[in-house]
Amino acid sequence: MKKILTALALGTTLSMNAAVKIDKIEPANWFVGMKDASLQLMVYGQGIKTAEVTTDYPGVKIDSLVRLDSPNYLLVYMNVKDAQPGTMNLLFQQGKQKKKVAYELKVREKKGEERIGFSNADVLYMLMPDRFASGRSDNDQIKGMRPYKNDRSEPSLRHGGDLEGIRQHLDYFKELGVTALWFTPVLENNSPDNGLFSTYHGYATTDYYRVDPRFGSNEEYRRLCDEAHEKGLKIVMDMIFNHSGFEHPWVKDMPTKDWLNTPEWLKGTNLDDQTQMTVGDHYLQTSYKLTPVVDPYASKVDMRETVDGWFVPTMPDLNQRLTWVMDYLIQNSIWWIETVGIDGIRMDTYPYADADGMARWMKRIHLEYPHFNTVGETWVTEPAYTAAWQKDSKLSNRNSYLPTVMDFAFYDRINQAKHEETDDWWKGFNRIYNSLVYDYLYPNPSSVMAFLDNHDTDRFLGNGKDSTALKQALALLLTINRIPQLYYGTEILMNGTKEKTDGNVRRDFPGGFPGDSKNAFTREGRTKAENAMFDWLSRLLHWRQGNEVITKGSQTQFIPYKGIYVIARQYQGKTVLTILNGKRSQATMAVERYSEAIGNHTQAKDVLTGTTYQLSKDLVLQPRQVLVLEF
Repeated sequence: MKKILTALALGTTLSMNAAVKIDKIEPANWFVGMKDASLQLMVYGQGIKTAEVTTDYPGVKIDSLVRLDSPNYLLVYMNVKDAQPGTMNLLFQQGKQKKKVAYELKVREKKGEERIGFSNADVLYMLMPDRFASGRSDNDQIKGMRPYKNDRSEPSLRHGGDLEGIRQHLDYFKELGVTALWFTPVLENNSPDNGLFSTYHGYATTDYYRVDPRFGSNEEYRRLCDEAHEKGLKIVMDMIFNHSGFEHPWVKDMPTKDWLNTPEWLKGTNLDDQTQMTVGDHYLQTSYKLTPVVDPYASKVDMRETVDGWFVPTMPDLNQRLTWVMDYLIQNSIWWIETVGIDGIRMDTYPYADADGMARWMKRIHLEYPHFNTVGETWVTEPAYTAAWQKDSKLSNRNSYLPTVMDFAFYDRINQAKHEETDDWWKGFNRIYNSLVYDYLYPNPSSVMAFLDNHDTDRFLGNGKDSTALKQALALLLTINRIPQLYYGTEILMNGTKEKTDGNVRRDFPGGFPGDSKNAFTREGRTKAENAMFDWLSRLLHWRQGNEVITKGSQTQFIPYKGIYVIARQYQGKTVLTILNGKRSQATMAVERYSEAIGNHTQAKDVLTGTTYQLSKDLVLQPRQVLVLEF
């Protein structure tokens, strides 16, 4: 595996001339052969703003130098269209003082067209690295990082999970039958546990080019991706362009007065730790109301509060309207694709960021990687809202170029339906039916990600362990025309609610940490009920893999009738019927009513149990029974 040159390691390539001070350059290296050959270098160093920069490397042209408001940054824009891989020297000069910096241009390991993203043929397994498994103990306490605690007895503090722990359990994911892994952010979140906020979850980035050392290193991340690929697993990286962490250098020393969306009283000032403790009294808080972004009647004040407000006091809002900011973020995402080989991106808080800036990012990603995939978090539970964010939507006056959106409508409806009897109109599985009827709004319904729960919601089981409704929901999730996403531990009946703390829906996976009393990664370590759930879901997941009826087939849904909801998937003469009894009592399915999907077939096998059912007579369904019939 090739050594990755990180931003922190760049200092070893600098000369010792103290007159020209350069702390680091981002990105620390770049790649030749891009369709867009432009490159922005962000140079950090005291007084570096006034430096001149030249290079005599063949095929490289320096287009412009951008001198920002702060004296401690310099942007170098260059074109590397005709360059070959190698190490070029950048000459920085201030007056008579000079400094040479070696900068590497690498060959791309794959063509952009060869990078294939996730699709509806995949099932994503979402997990939190801090809470899944620990593979090392020497990274639990890292010297030099802001004060934090590793305390597994506290739901809102760090617990010590890491990338090595995930790597050691890759075979578990294969056994389960998922095909892609989505981790919450793995980049450095160097924020203190100061009572305001704890960043074990990873959503307050303080270094966009460095894996958080408590999770591992850039090299470990690459190793994990490589070994996952060898086992047929894809890796989806969670990114955040809307905001950074408060401890990012940009906050204390803003490159420009408008680099962040800040209140007027903060512009041009240096924000230190003491300011962080009081900023909540003055800063602009986002309203968390996403409707102004699509509302044709939206007021300016409502729009500003949505997109310019800070998510929380410890997450300053980045100004994506500023070209230099978006250039930096766009390059960062490309760098991670090329450097560690991720297969997809999940973008956090998508509508909170500037829509035009995000669309420019998506166009660039599609230019370089036409078969890559990105899913955006669009947390509104109305299909029309979500559909407006998908690429080529006719519901919006601007094209987002975002290929995949998250189906919060499905999440919302299925979590209501689980508590209800399915009646003849609105309740129970009617909620799912009445949501899917709006699939005509999506340019591409098969590129919509559906889920039952995630790290920001109550677990589907709540505080219970009854798998009856869970099995119905999973069968539906894994057979409809969607990209399905599972939340870690669902397969072993992990439960919890956010009533007291988010940490209760982010509990440690049993067996992932030293000293655990049980090991749910093994059959021996699971209870009888957990093994039954694991086996049931694993059978369904393995059956789904490569099943073109599910990934390519047409979809027909029948209005819930006498409490029974049926969805048919059909492709090249094959049919799958998902049958759900939405009542807590026995119900009879009138087979004749579904003859357009059944045709002349007289029997079918339930893929969940292996039982054969006769289709020449009505089917008697047990309370809350689910069948996935194949014929």
